[in-house]
Amino acid sequence: LVYERVEEKFAFISLNGAQIMIEECNGHWQTAELEYPYGRGINFQIEVENIESILKNLKRHKITLFRELMLNNYSGFVQKEFIVQDPDGYLLRFSQPC
Repeated sequence: LVYERVEEKFAFISLNGAQIMIEECNGHWQTAELEYPYGRGINFQIEVENIESILKNLKRHKITLFRELMLNNYSGFVQKEFIVQDPDGYLLRFSQPC
């Protein structure tokens, strides 16, 4: 957590150079009618240095994974990855190059 504005339910988070700002739906950024899951079709990939430590932390907090850890080969580029779905339905793909 880099900083937050609790009253606005806003947080700016950073991990190994990947940064994202998240905010609970409040009408300020609404571009269409909201319907759950809000993140339909969005998949954010976050490259990390130690995927196992993140996975261990999620499991310790009993966070259910959307897709378990796997090894994938994308046209010769190999990476370990898993996916977790946030409470709004967005998919967060954590990856580590092999």
